[in-house]
Amino acid sequence: MQLVSLKCERFRCIEDLQFTPAPGINVIRGGNAQGKTTLLEALLFLVTARSHRSTTESELVRRGAHYFRIQGRFERFGHPVDMEVNWWRGAKRFKINGVSQDRVSDILGKINVVFFSPSDVDLVRGPGSGRRRFLDMEISQLSSRYLHALQRYREVLRQRNEILRQPEPDEAILDAWDAQLAEHGEVIRSERNEFVNGLSGVAADAYERIAGGERLAVKYAPDVAMDTPLADALQKSRAADLRRGVTSRGPHRDEVELSVAETPARAYASQGQQRTAALALKLAEVTLIRERAGEYPILMLDDVLSELDQDRSRRLLEAAPGDVQCFLTTTGLDGAQPGWDSSWTEFLIEAGNLARR
Repeated sequence: MQLVSLKCERFRCIEDLQFTPAPGINVIRGGNAQGKTTLLEALLFLVTARSHRSTTESELVRRGAHYFRIQGRFERFGHPVDMEVNWWRGAKRFKINGVSQDRVSDILGKINVVFFSPSDVDLVRGPGSGRRRFLDMEISQLSSRYLHALQRYREVLRQRNEILRQPEPDEAILDAWDAQLAEHGEVIRSERNEFVNGLSGVAADAYERIAGGERLAVKYAPDVAMDTPLADALQKSRAADLRRGVTSRGPHRDEVELSVAETPARAYASQGQQRTAALALKLAEVTLIRERAGEYPILMLDDVLSELDQDRSRRLLEAAPGDVQCFLTTTGLDGAQPGWDSSWTEFLIEAGNLARR
């Protein structure tokens, strides 16, 4: 799948921008605070309804404006797909091929993207919540079954926790919530296990190609062992949950364990190793989406070259599949250009205005 054109209005520092990228590598060059990351953020928001920088959508609106609009034309399996989002005073509306979408979840998976920003190193060095969020976002793009189970699990978990905090919780109501929590939780665990198993080998290969020899291991570590029914774990933990007023077992406490050279990456890997591991996860995701969705996703790499030396920059781009449309932001190309074997299309962005070089 590919982005054919993008139009942004009143989005952060962008007043009115038209973007017509090329297939292959598109380099978006510019100084700090000129709109490089904002352009990628707009594309990400259009296809996922989320920003990687802010959970407060009003911050995405250009100063002095009351709305923003993002429109994109994509190509998937040779057919055009038009997407649009309009945000006005706290309300957002999405359209696909001119048809309004009732729920934000309806747009997920229509166009697949993989996004990497410098903060994604927290996938490795940060808490488990970030790794669970990574699984949720990526699997939700591929599986409507997972997305539905995740939404229901979160709602049931909230309801169960409310019951647990009551002075005299109704055990019969807890039984009902436990049955639903176990039902949806089993779907989540199964899908996560399958996804991570598919991701692990591809990520290890990508890491080795970028790092030049070291080995990355990725393992799904569910809070409740896969051979233990979730319903049993919830029943056994109920007394403790009642004392604490919170649900202590389930997929909301899952982990993904990462190790480099058989050493836990979160605690012992260097910053360079952690960043390379995060990149390897993203590149593995590109391949996995191709296998499950039938086409490569759009790959966005925000300011990744500034954190890598010339050799690793070259190996990173060599590791990315050649058929992927890639958007790469950078302040300059001097460090990476000599090692590139492929051609690219360059754009310059200044004060939110974009021009092809």
